[in-house]
Order: sequence, then C-alpha cells, then structure tokens
Amino acid sequence: MDFSPVSSTNAAFSHQLVRSDGTDIHYVSAGTAGSPILLVHGFPETWWAFHKLLPLLAEHHRVFAVDLRGFGGSRGAMQDYDSRAVAEDLHRLVAHLDVGPVHLSGQDIAGAGVFRLAATYPEQVASFTGIEMGLAGFGLEALADVTLHPGSWHIGVLAAPKIPQLLLAGREEAFLRFMFSSMSAAAEAVSDADLAEFARSYSRPGAWEGAAKLYRSMLREGADIRAIAQDKALTMPVLAVGAGGGEFTATTMAKVSAGTVRSVLLDGVGHYPALEAPERLAQAMLAFVAEVDASRGDIASAHS
Repeated sequence: MDFSPVSSTNAAFSHQLVRSDGTDIHYVSAGTAGSPILLVHGFPETWWAFHKLLPLLAEHHRVFAVDLRGFGGSRGAMQDYDSRAVAEDLHRLVAHLDVGPVHLSGQDIAGAGVFRLAATYPEQVASFTGIEMGLAGFGLEALADVTLHPGSWHIGVLAAPKIPQLLLAGREEAFLRFMFSSMSAAAEAVSDADLAEFARSYSRPGAWEGAAKLYRSMLREGADIRAIAQDKALTMPVLAVGAGGGEFTATTMAKVSAGTVRSVLLDGVGHYPALEAPERLAQAMLAFVAEVDASRGDIASAHS
C-alpha cells in the first residue's frame, strides 16, 4: 500500500503502509541490494530521525525505517498500546517485507519493543543494535525519578493521562526544541527544518498518545521484561551504541544477551546519534553488520 507523505522527504526514499491489527503502519525504504536493516526510532522522534543515516546505510543495504504506531505517518495508538504491541507491529512488518531476517536497530523508548521482537521471534532478527536505549526492569524506570541524576521530568508529564495534550498542544515546536537542545551535544545537529518536521507530526490530533502509552508501559513492565530476558536471552549478535548515556546501553544489553555484546561509545555525541553523528553511527553499524553477514555466509546472501 503506497503512502504519499505530507512531510519533508527525499526522492530516494519510498513511503509505504502496512496493515497491522486494525491500523496502518508507515515505513520508509531505501536501497536496492544487500541484507536488510530495520531502524526503529525513539522519542521525541519519528522515522525522520534517520533521514541522514538512511542514505549512508542504503549504499550497501536495503534499509527500512518505521513510524511506531501513533507516531509520524502511522495511525493512532490502541487503548492498551505497549511494548508488546510494538513487537507485534514490527513482527508483521518484517513478515510483510519478506526479505528474510533483518538487522534490527532500535533506540530510546523503542527498546522494550525491539527487545521483545528479537526475543520472541529470533528467526526474524539476524542481529540486534541498541542505540542509546535501556529496558524496564534493568534500571530504565529510575529515569522517571526526578530526585535522581539524571532524572527525566518529561516521563511523568507524558505518562500522565491527558496532561501532554493539555500542556503541549500548540507548543509542540517549543517543547521539541527544548528536548533536543537539552539532550544533544551540538545544538546545530538538529536543524530548524528537523524541528519543523517533528513538530508537524506531533501537532496531529492524538499525536502524543503513542509516546504517552509507551512511557506508561515502561513504568509497569519491568518484571515482564526481566522474565523474558531470563527465559529468552538474545542469541543473535548484539551491538550496543552509547553516546550521551555513556555505557548504560552496553550494560543493559549485557544483562539480556546470551553472548558477548560488542560496544561502541560515540564520544562528544548526545542522545541522538543518528541526527548528531550519522557518519560515525553508520560506520559502526556497517562494520558490525558486515561481520555478522560474513559469519552467516550463504544464509545472508540468499536474500540479497
């Protein structure tokens, strides 16, 4: 199902929709050859978070970037939307793409959803890359405690029913500018055009619901995530990319992976590596994926 975006885009990107559990999920694709990479954004983002990274990866791979349910061009979040629903949406998307197992990459609040996908459907995931992400049950909930450093006040605001719409409606760009500037190492990395694109998406009716429900999910699912990790630790190769959060991503991934976790730390970069340092992030991801593909041999090349 084709989709004509009203957002900024690039002629090299193809926009499409896939039906998932009663709604439409928007995704972008680029590249025509090579093993597939699936990129999953965090908050306060949409697929646009990867618009600089996509062309770099697409030189060697087929690359897909999805809008989570309730974000960007994807339809609204269901009443009980949580990381389990994220995983099921992604599971359906991977099956729809029909390109074989993907090199899965998720960041920030997408962490629990992509982890659930990899743990529940390991046959769909060739490798796992976590970018500036944590998991409930492994310390992520502590970020909601504003008495700690770093406490993140916005989690409570977003997780409180009806509060995001009450406080942020009409102030989307100002809020997003503050969020990106406060969590980026270089303010100019997120341009005015980027802010306008994100603000356009978050200005849609009900656009805060996706983020709000994922933060609520994060605050209550710690025991569930720990149980999954104990029962179904990740068996595929794992890369942890840290930046503003330091070693937090690597420490988290080591606790939920059965094997050794490769770790890359992008010094001088804030919380948004795909926007702040796309070349360095692409270099790390391409090297990792190439190594995984080489180890898989004919399994990977059969889908190229």
